[in-house]
Amino acid sequence: MRLQEELSTFYAKNGFGNVAGARPLTVPVYTGCLLVPLPNIETRRRYLKYHDLHHLITGYSVGRIGEGEVSAWELGTGSALASPTLAFMNLIALSTGLVLQPRRMWNAFVRGTRSKNLYAKKVRADVDAGEWENVEQLRQSVLDVRDAGKRPAFWHYGEFGIYASLAMVIHAGIAIPAVVTRLITDMTLGYSFFQAVKPKKRVDLF
Repeated sequence: MRLQEELSTFYAKNGFGNVAGARPLTVPVYTGCLLVPLPNIETRRRYLKYHDLHHLITGYSVGRIGEGEVSAWELGTGSALASPTLAFMNLIALSTGLVLQPRRMWNAFVRGTRSKNLYAKKVRADVDAGEWENVEQLRQSVLDVRDAGKRPAFWHYGEFGIYASLAMVIHAGIAIPAVVTRLITDMTLGYSFFQAVKPKKRVDLF
């Protein structure tokens, strides 16, 4: 299966539609146990196809933990250098992953330090021009290609610590207002306080 066909299959399987980058004006983003609608800004749409290819390359899912893992992996590859907006989006997803599975976020970040991402302008152009025929070829070109040693370098611990701290600050800044808004809305609709604060059961954890 060719690269675009694999991507289209990925979109269909996860209910994203058949056209890469075709998304509404807002997008629901996991922030802890909440799905918070955030603006689907141009930067996100520009890089979305390559973010989705990262899911295919790494095998990380599109659930809350999987999005956290792919974001941690991207940060490990240096995605913050490609765009501050990308870094911010990565940190939002990382914050949810840290709450749910911190060890997996660390492992994904370390894996990213040994890999390359697709966000550089030339690499994106090469992907669009068909430089790689399928996901397996792409995977061999970017995944675990850096000689980072068997153990993470000492500065990687500090780098991840900074990302984790920023992620949790962003998490609080988004989640707390969202929780308050949900409580007010639910109680206005007639739910009791205890019904409003009861966590919603989700099936999309992984």
